[in-house]
Amino acid sequence: MIRRLYEWILALAAKPSAPWALGAVAFAESSFFPVPPDAMLVPMAVSRPDRVWLYAAIATVASVLGGLLGYAIGALLFDSVGLWLFNLYGLADKADTFQASYATYGHWVILLKGLTPIPYKLVTITSGFAHYSLFWFMLLSVITRGARFFLLAWLLGRYGIGIRAVLDRHLNVVAGLFAAVVILGFVAFKVML
Repeated sequence: MIRRLYEWILALAAKPSAPWALGAVAFAESSFFPVPPDAMLVPMAVSRPDRVWLYAAIATVASVLGGLLGYAIGALLFDSVGLWLFNLYGLADKADTFQASYATYGHWVILLKGLTPIPYKLVTITSGFAHYSLFWFMLLSVITRGARFFLLAWLLGRYGIGIRAVLDRHLNVVAGLFAAVVILGFVAFKVML
């Protein structure tokens, strides 16, 4: 199943709809979707290394725009949709602690957690819930998401051929490690609160 998904993403990279699909995943991941855009960005970039910077820009812009939806969920709908998402991830009891950390560490919370495998949607929703400054939220989101995706683009541009060879030979192991990183991101989020 993982191999078919990987091959589908590689085939998608050759289609005109590829940037739209990446943008949709990056947007959704910042507000409600559990799969990070890296799962699409990496295979697309190794398939089309000539478009790696375009893909990074799309992922950045879409992620920041999706972050606005996450912020709105937290600011306007936390008692219904936001709380449901926090319950879904088993984090409802940690929302108040995370909100309190914004009083002292708001900038650092967004910068550090936006670069890590900690699900960014949790940061965006809680930023809205904490009524963190929208200006600073947007600015820091552009910095942190841009740094993440453009660093990944640089790595893929520089080592893409080797990365594709590893993916082609050891896809299941890489997918398992990727899933473990995402799960550890959720665990780290819970532990850090």
